[in-house]
Amino acid sequence: MKHPGIAIGVAALAIAAQAGTASAFCGFYVSGSGEKMFNDATNVVLMRDGTRTVLSMQNDYKGPLDDFAMVIPVPVVLREQDVKTLAKAVFDHTDALGSPRLVEYWEQDPCPVPAMREERSMGRAAGAPMASSAADGMALAKKATVKIEAQFDVAEYKILILSATDSTGLETWLQQNHYKIPLGAEPLLRPYVESGSKFFVAKVDPKKVAMRDGRAALSPIRFHYDSEEFALPIRLGMANSSGKQDLIVNILSADKRYEVANYKNVFIPTNFDVKPGVKARFAEFYAALFDKTIEANPGAVVTEYAWTAVPNYHCDPCTDADITSPDLMTLGGDIVGGKIAQGHFVLTRLHARYGKSDMTDDLRFREAKPVTGGREVWSKNGLEYGARPSPQNYFQARYAIRHWWTGPVACANPVRGVWGGPPDGNYQGTIAASKLAFAPRGKLEVASVVKRDLWEIGLKKKAAPSAAPGGGKFATPPIKRVQGFGVGALLGLVVIQTGLWIGRRKRGAR
Repeated sequence: MKHPGIAIGVAALAIAAQAGTASAFCGFYVSGSGEKMFNDATNVVLMRDGTRTVLSMQNDYKGPLDDFAMVIPVPVVLREQDVKTLAKAVFDHTDALGSPRLVEYWEQDPCPVPAMREERSMGRAAGAPMASSAADGMALAKKATVKIEAQFDVAEYKILILSATDSTGLETWLQQNHYKIPLGAEPLLRPYVESGSKFFVAKVDPKKVAMRDGRAALSPIRFHYDSEEFALPIRLGMANSSGKQDLIVNILSADKRYEVANYKNVFIPTNFDVKPGVKARFAEFYAALFDKTIEANPGAVVTEYAWTAVPNYHCDPCTDADITSPDLMTLGGDIVGGKIAQGHFVLTRLHARYGKSDMTDDLRFREAKPVTGGREVWSKNGLEYGARPSPQNYFQARYAIRHWWTGPVACANPVRGVWGGPPDGNYQGTIAASKLAFAPRGKLEVASVVKRDLWEIGLKKKAAPSAAPGGGKFATPPIKRVQGFGVGALLGLVVIQTGLWIGRRKRGAR
């Protein structure tokens, strides 16, 4: 008889596997028959409102599925009505919206004919960049240290909610039920048992799971609970960690940004130009930039995205996918109601990369003040850079390739530095950095492809140094009389054209 496998995992996180690393989930997967199980992608979205948390999780596994199980610490006993399965598309939409992005800008004709001026004022090409039964072993569960609090089926999942009074007893229960858990699991289980956590055990019925290209097409699963604490238990995932793991947490809230309360918070360097060669290696570039950021801030959790959305909100730049109103309901809007159910939300994306000994505690979240950064917004000091306080959250990891005008400049008063889509109007869309943990590492030198010094992390570009703000060590963004393409660009263009018209009127009056 084949015995069940187990994943003792983390509640509410998105993990991508390091290239060449077998295990990507922040937990451990072992088949009862001794065969390893592999999880290459775990996507999780948290929706938080008051004390209520809705956790949605998608897993893709490669390996034997005979009664496979995953175990997640939860603060309360879940009921059948608290758990449901979801469509997979919502995770793609969430990931696409918050992913780091690369945009291309083309300098517009410095001598536009009147028709072109009008076209610039009226709109832009679509998608172009803009400014701005689990019966086996049940008898053994009657031991005093482990209790089955609830039992029910949801789709292919056979779910148990366990409680335990002793971590050694829980470890023994798992072993006696033929779960081959990694050595050293008991100390990792202990803090959850001592804090009174329950354990959500979702077994998989292989007969109800389709295999696609050697991977199990498991249904995404969602559950919700109420708890004063907003935390992410990651310590269990250290049990069989053999290398670095990438952890991405997406948090949806009605109007708040989140950060971690017990680790250092940093923002990814954003809003600078890169060389054209980055386009074909964007995921690799971003992975290298992220690694440099962690190198400069050991143990930190990096904010990559925090954006306020309302119905018909703006994006800068836009991606191909978006979180729709039905997506919000699927991810928990039907549970929390209020502003989220009406299409108002803030998406926060947090990213950490760590090894077995790097994280000594779970991730604990707290509300954070709104910030802005990473937009095509120019001032006398140059392009907006860094993360700055703001009335609303508009921060993103955004990078640009710029193509300067190379055609003729045949007018008396050329207007340089107006950026927009390509001359032929064939904009190919924004590039998002996805599957970052699979990107090659160690082969791309960030300093050789960036066009400004990244003083945020103490990195100088391979070019002649320039003065930093206030005489500091690293250089400021280049100062250019330019405007972004979109609402900000259009306003800038109107100001420029109005100034030129006034100048002509004055000259004519003389």
